[in-house]
Amino acid sequence: MAALRALLAPRLVAASLLAPLPGRPWPLLPDGRAALHGSAPRRAARVALVLSGCGVYDGTEIHEASAVLVHLSRGGAEVQIFAPDVPQMHVIDHATGQPSEGNSRNVLTESARIARGKISSLSQLHAANHDAAIFPGGFGAAKNLSTFAVDGKDCRVDEDVARVLKEFHGAGKPIGLCCIAPVLAAKVLGGVEVTVGHEQEEGGRWPYAGTAEAIKALGAKHCVKEVTAAHVDQKNKVVTTPAFMCEAALHHIHDGIGAMVRKVLELAGK
Repeated sequence: MAALRALLAPRLVAASLLAPLPGRPWPLLPDGRAALHGSAPRRAARVALVLSGCGVYDGTEIHEASAVLVHLSRGGAEVQIFAPDVPQMHVIDHATGQPSEGNSRNVLTESARIARGKISSLSQLHAANHDAAIFPGGFGAAKNLSTFAVDGKDCRVDEDVARVLKEFHGAGKPIGLCCIAPVLAAKVLGGVEVTVGHEQEEGGRWPYAGTAEAIKALGAKHCVKEVTAAHVDQKNKVVTTPAFMCEAALHHIHDGIGAMVRKVLELAGK
């Protein structure tokens, strides 16, 4: 017995150190088990997703928006969706690629299709309430969030879009942009590093490669990246990926957007 007591003594001492104090029982996990290692759960990242309509030719690129939402969900983020409450530049018949004459649509109303109705006006978005903001691409970014599609480097950016970009940048909170949307950061923030992919068309693989020169003309730095990669401007906390600027398989575009979302969440500390 003496030998047994000697063997158990250290374990009994350790158990006594772990025992709860009188009146201070062990905290319990949701399933009723005692939690020996208590720590406050990390708050989920609050991410604002800014849309520009619904449909690649006159609004948000739907695959890009969906990919962003999937990766944000996987990262445990809380997402709130916004769009400007303004008319679209025009309406494109996506079956023909031609303008639908005499037709008009509202950017907020169209974006609500992607948001499944849960959407707010961009005028209500303030950086103080969120940890990061993400802008998917699609021609809506160049037609409804700005006039880049018409005016190139001399474009104007929607007032609320510019305000939101400046607010998040000024607060040191990360901004993610994909496809054509990086031109918004180049125009509003200036001097940032962004990517829209490659700078040569390369036989049609990069059909919008000329955008890189416009970005340089806006005073930003263009960084060549593959479609599956994201570029991180650490200083300005701006993260960009080419997405559909490249003629690539959908899963490669999805992977690049995933890289962008993960970096945004990392910069947000989530």
